[in-house]
Amino acid sequence: MPHFDAPSGADPAVGTKLKRVIVIGTVASRDEREQRDIELDELEELARTLGTEVLERSLISLREPHPATFFRSGVVAAFASHLAELESPAVLCNDQLTPRQQRNLQEEWGVPVLDRTEVILAIFARRAITAEGRVQVEMAQLEHLLPRLAGGWSHLERQRGGVGLRGGPGEKQIEVDRRLIRQQLKRLRARLVVIERQRRTRRTARTNVPLASCALVGYTNAGKSTLLNVLTHSTVLADDLLFATLDPTSRRLELPSGKLVILTDTVGFIQKLPTELVEAFAATLEEVRQAHMLCLVVDASHPDAEQQLETVLDTLRSMECEQPMILALSKVDRLTASEVRAARLRLGDIAGVSALAVSATRGTGLRELRQRIDGLAAQVVPDIKANRPSAASQAVAPEAEFHTATG
Repeated sequence: MPHFDAPSGADPAVGTKLKRVIVIGTVASRDEREQRDIELDELEELARTLGTEVLERSLISLREPHPATFFRSGVVAAFASHLAELESPAVLCNDQLTPRQQRNLQEEWGVPVLDRTEVILAIFARRAITAEGRVQVEMAQLEHLLPRLAGGWSHLERQRGGVGLRGGPGEKQIEVDRRLIRQQLKRLRARLVVIERQRRTRRTARTNVPLASCALVGYTNAGKSTLLNVLTHSTVLADDLLFATLDPTSRRLELPSGKLVILTDTVGFIQKLPTELVEAFAATLEEVRQAHMLCLVVDASHPDAEQQLETVLDTLRSMECEQPMILALSKVDRLTASEVRAARLRLGDIAGVSALAVSATRGTGLRELRQRIDGLAAQVVPDIKANRPSAASQAVAPEAEFHTATG
């Protein structure tokens, strides 16, 4: 990867350990306050995933963003003094900042300022394990960095010597950096094509054995990995953190009828998911598109469960995923019986399918979930005999796992 001098912007902070931060959000009206508070909760969780201490949070009234600093001049000045009192922690902003706004705020406050997109990119950079995940994260970071070169670094206005007999003004350093980034993006895309070809080969090997595949999809930290572990007796990482899973992992699941299905844990979705990540992780999300059926997992105990479900459904629609779906409401052990009944009706109505209440910690609803997957598997892959465990299927799918990511 090309080397760039340290900018005055926030990009180096993304790669370093932000130990102390404050989180800031904005609200345009009282009607939005509850939703914005939930978004700040989520931003705090994102910060916790980075291993960062959140000192405090602020929700600022703002009807129209200022084009230069996003916040009004009085707010910018007040925060400059307050940050100095707190010994200059970094600032995490829930809103999307333009390169100009981000640069100006950092100059005014003298601390790193990261918007929601950069926080998510930082988490992905830390948690990407496989070769594919690392390539995709680097692509997303470079795509995010590219528009932030303009005017952000002091050395970028320098010019290189002219070429040719007449000399000329030469090539500005910013143009060199842009060209290097675009060249690196081209190399990464080529590398991703090779990795995806390998993934398709493995996927073809699985589809040649007539087993149904089921992708666990849902909002980040909805409980997908925990559910995979309980259903398949696996030990996939299942931390109580946002984006604990970045790389898809598949396991065999034996159903009550004796059939086998491939159950795949996938990366979680989130509100305001950066466009760069959606595009970069297209290859990984292909596992969702290629699945015969989906098990949509929703954290029924979350105060914003409805919005989270809407976010996932919108994302699936944008991916043109129209497979048969099972709706599993997770973490129902945290709710009363009446709350569970209400959640099943409310969330089932949004998704347009009957909701099943499950709890991975108590085992609630797991038997019925297996039965529903069993019934759906018979529909999507009707060759029942081929779905049963046999010497051939054991040879193709040993007790090991189907690692769908390259590593």
